[in-house]
Amino acid sequence: MTPEPLSQKEIEDRLAELPGWSLDGGRIGRSYRLGSHFAAAALVVHIAQTQEELGHHSDLTLGYNTVALSVHTHSAGGALTDLDFELARRVEALAPGHGAE
Repeated sequence: MTPEPLSQKEIEDRLAELPGWSLDGGRIGRSYRLGSHFAAAALVVHIAQTQEELGHHSDLTLGYNTVALSVHTHSAGGALTDLDFELARRVEALAPGHGAE
């Protein structure tokens, strides 16, 4: 079953619940700064595990001590869906455990 695209109002309401996340070009995204490259790499692995559990994947970028993600739902024509916001919520819950700011 293909996820249903969210309305602009639904997107705005959900973004309001995710400080640090923003809308850019039809995607939601966020960058995190961490204490070291190793900590950033560990966060990437944890995010990858979460994405596998959800069956929903973001564009994920590892920098020296940064991690950035950008997500939308390919199967919904690139629209934003509940899956995108569920992934964002899960990442927000796990990031502090890695020291992410």
